[in-house]
Amino acid sequence: MVMRLFCCLLLLSAMPLWAATKLEASVNKNPVLAGEFFMLNISVDDTVKGDQPDTSALLKDFVVGPTSLSSRTNIVNGSINKQTTWSVKLMTRAEGDYTIPAFSVAGLTSQPIKLKVAKRSVDADKNNEIFLKTSLSSNSLFVQEAGVYTVKLYLAKELLDGSLSTPSMEDAQLTQLGKQKESYELVDGKRYLVITREYLIQPQKSGAYTIAGPAFQGRVQQNYRQLEVSALGDDQQLEIKPIPSDYKGAWLPSELVNLNEEWQPNDNTVEVGTPITRTITLTALGVTKEQLPEISMPTIDGIRSYPDKKENNNAVRDGRVVSQQTASYALLPQKPGTYTLPEIKLPWFNTKMNRISMATLPARTVTVIPSSNAISPAINNSQQNVNTLAPAPNNNVNVSHTQSVQVQNQTPLWLIIVAVLGYVLWIATVMFYWFNRSTKNTIKKSQPTASTINQPSLKKLVAAAKLNDNKAFYNELNNYAVQITNKNVGSIDALRDAVNDSQLDSHIAQLQAQLYSNKATSCELNAIIKILEKYQAQASKSQQPVLKDLYK
Repeated sequence: MVMRLFCCLLLLSAMPLWAATKLEASVNKNPVLAGEFFMLNISVDDTVKGDQPDTSALLKDFVVGPTSLSSRTNIVNGSINKQTTWSVKLMTRAEGDYTIPAFSVAGLTSQPIKLKVAKRSVDADKNNEIFLKTSLSSNSLFVQEAGVYTVKLYLAKELLDGSLSTPSMEDAQLTQLGKQKESYELVDGKRYLVITREYLIQPQKSGAYTIAGPAFQGRVQQNYRQLEVSALGDDQQLEIKPIPSDYKGAWLPSELVNLNEEWQPNDNTVEVGTPITRTITLTALGVTKEQLPEISMPTIDGIRSYPDKKENNNAVRDGRVVSQQTASYALLPQKPGTYTLPEIKLPWFNTKMNRISMATLPARTVTVIPSSNAISPAINNSQQNVNTLAPAPNNNVNVSHTQSVQVQNQTPLWLIIVAVLGYVLWIATVMFYWFNRSTKNTIKKSQPTASTINQPSLKKLVAAAKLNDNKAFYNELNNYAVQITNKNVGSIDALRDAVNDSQLDSHIAQLQAQLYSNKATSCELNAIIKILEKYQAQASKSQQPVLKDLYK
């Protein structure tokens, strides 16, 4: 027991004296095939923490995969061996002689490695029953024009695992579109599993460029064995053309741009206060949703506009990017009249015709008529005026017409009796009411105040505010405004003019935006009620001296 303890203490005391003495770099294959992955191992004879080799120099000639770290400690017959290893998966696309540079870790430096890369056989992929195909939507694009790069991986054996690298291109952004798709195809009578990935290419500079094809490394199942396989995609040449010098405005390169609109209701004649929904759709081919310009609605006096949220989307159709922007606006007519919404023009560059084109929405005329609620009293008055101003019957009218008029003017006897009784009862009611009112005024000696004369109640507004019902509150506010201003058309605007309070204007505008637009706005209903209460109180004070004089 004492001997074991002594040995442990001896080992612990000796540990600080150990240090890394050797750094080695090696590859598991040499030579290798172009497009074939191999493993680079960098090892040091000690446990290293917080330090690792810099592999950025490998990016110049190789496709560099992820780096894994492992460490181990072996004790054999009292001898302790430690080792820390960094493993990096590498692949080169072209044949030739390469040099893997030296690395430095913990003050030690490894030796460079000479690597020979042999040409890959044309039929190598087919022999391994795995190969890659790449394609471009167009071999010629303008700066910032969107292209689609498609990668297809063909597998004839059961895939166990693998990794497919991302294609690369200088001065361009490559982004994978959606998720990869899986399907099956027959090639030369052999059934293949096809894994398809689509990438969005957005070049930023003009010139001649090369898209470096992706590489695949994985394992497949063959009978009872697991085989390592690899494949390399072909490079694609791409010409990027500059923006024309005579183009003005926001750059929008596309094969097709279209503007479309929808109206709800689809009628050019509407009543005052009737909301109109105008939806404008912009569709462009060959650009991303981020490149679509904003479409603004022109301001029109007499029609308020409330913009809704814009939605931008893009998808791939037949190997091309299709982007679409949908913008909705709520239009609220305020006054009767005829209004013309001006046309909307959007410049864009036609990449097929190599010229500047224009997407246009034509002008539209809208006729706003008074509200039907305000027209009915005028109709009744006009009918009464017609009856009053009707000319006396002409004596030359034929007999049949005169008889029909006489029949219409005859009144039944029972109706006359009912009318006389009703008239008598009405007179009695008026006299009773007047007598009762005089008696109460004499006994109580009370005087009516301004709050009981021509002052509509705010109870319904308060009830709607408690329920937080914006629509019901707005309807009651309109009824209140009609009672205050005696105007059936534009009563709320007339109320705002009468109160003359900027805060009331702001609160009512927020309420209208909440009702006629999907835009998230907050409405302070109780604040509107407080302003109206203050307005009624001021009106009561101004009328109080006049009322006192009336009841003296």
